[in-house]
Amino acid sequence: MGAIDKHVQPFSRPFTMRDLVSHALTFLIGLSLGFLISLQLNSSFPGPLVVFQAASNLVSSTSPPVPPPSPRNGTFNSSTSISLKEECQSVMHNMSDQELLLAASSRVPRLQESSGHPKIAFMFLTRGPLPLGPLWEKFFEGHQGFYTIYVHSDPHYNRTVPQTSVFCGRRIPSQPVYWGTATMIDAERRLLANALLDPSNQRFVLLSDSCIPLFNFTTIYDYLITSNLSFLGLYDDPRKVGRGRYNPQMSPMINITNWRKGSQWFEMHREMALHVVSDQTYYSVFKQYCQRPCYNDEHYIPTLVNMFYVELNSNRSITWIDWSRGGPHPRKHGPADINHELLNKMRYGSECIYNGNTTSMCFLFARKFSPSTLKPLLSLLHFHS
Repeated sequence: MGAIDKHVQPFSRPFTMRDLVSHALTFLIGLSLGFLISLQLNSSFPGPLVVFQAASNLVSSTSPPVPPPSPRNGTFNSSTSISLKEECQSVMHNMSDQELLLAASSRVPRLQESSGHPKIAFMFLTRGPLPLGPLWEKFFEGHQGFYTIYVHSDPHYNRTVPQTSVFCGRRIPSQPVYWGTATMIDAERRLLANALLDPSNQRFVLLSDSCIPLFNFTTIYDYLITSNLSFLGLYDDPRKVGRGRYNPQMSPMINITNWRKGSQWFEMHREMALHVVSDQTYYSVFKQYCQRPCYNDEHYIPTLVNMFYVELNSNRSITWIDWSRGGPHPRKHGPADINHELLNKMRYGSECIYNGNTTSMCFLFARKFSPSTLKPLLSLLHFHS
């Protein structure tokens, strides 16, 4: 007992009732502060059980889970990728021809109203499929944003086009077309009107399902966009197949001196295209008085251009056609005809004026080519820009 007592240090002063009260107050204040801090932490950061319950409620409210976005359904969103649906936007609409022409006629002809680069509208007039489509696919490859495509085919033609094709979604609302009738110019006006709805389209090319491009896209684009004139071949033909088709009942709206004949396959600038789709006066005269052997597609636009835009027209076509055999239809080329000699003849075998200068590059497109020419054409035409 004595040994232990030596190591015990006595208090410096006696422990009183005042000391007891002081320690009790200190303990109560600390306990209160701890409780308040605990409440604050719980309200700011829910416990694990609360987090789990919230996550469980989120899963149950969105069940079943939504799969990741797919490029095929058009919801894929990336700054470096374009979904197939965006590339394959349909140009179909519910407007009647009258509503369409009115909507197109109100479009201003100036590029300032559009955004981006001026574009060329490639307008295909066809009965059904485009047998030379793979060649055009190669031609357009890598030049998105500089062109638009419009296809007028028979309304009963319903074959689908792959979503990866440049022709996907490019069919416009159409009506049946019969050779040699006013339905031909109806189809042309329909194509122009649909193309005019896009203010970026500044040049308009009419092509058939048997047409091919003779140069790469960049060459053709630069040739058309920088041209001062449109390209429509029209002439005063004194023969029976020219002036002989004129109906005197067209006078005084259209006189024999206004009458012109030309190729159906044209290229024109936006202002001229707007005039064609907005015209009702001369269109009505042609529809009433240009009957066989008068062919609307050979006379309507050539006569209209001669009356109003002769100074803005080069008076030549840029689509090469072989009429050397004579007759009402041009020569149709088969696989045996396809060689470098023929293609170079089409490209550089003529002489013409371009922007005031003489050139041998007068034709950008050519027709008529049968479906069987696709393979040899693909082997000879390489569209490297």
